[in-house]
Amino acid sequence: MQYDNKQMKRDSEFTLKEVIQQLLNTYRWGNKLDEVKIVESWEKVVGGIIGRHTVNMVVRNKVLYVTLNSSVLRSELHMARSKIVQSLNKEVGKNVIDDIVLR
Repeated sequence: MQYDNKQMKRDSEFTLKEVIQQLLNTYRWGNKLDEVKIVESWEKVVGGIIGRHTVNMVVRNKVLYVTLNSSVLRSELHMARSKIVQSLNKEVGKNVIDDIVLR
């Protein structure tokens, strides 16, 4: 007996995208994934020179904490924090962070 795959689709079948989205929602990994995207977008948004002087980054409670090894760059970036927040959120496609703390 032969079956046509198109006719056998069941209501309980999901696309891979739906399964991954369900997995992210169930384990609450969606926000963590967005935070990783923010960190990965840092050098693209601020440039290579600043990226090379960035020592560490972490996102906690919608705040990006950035550790720099240059006090001069830290001072300059402090003035442009709101623009960097907007650019990073735009790069990711959603509002992931509200502020940046430079250390």
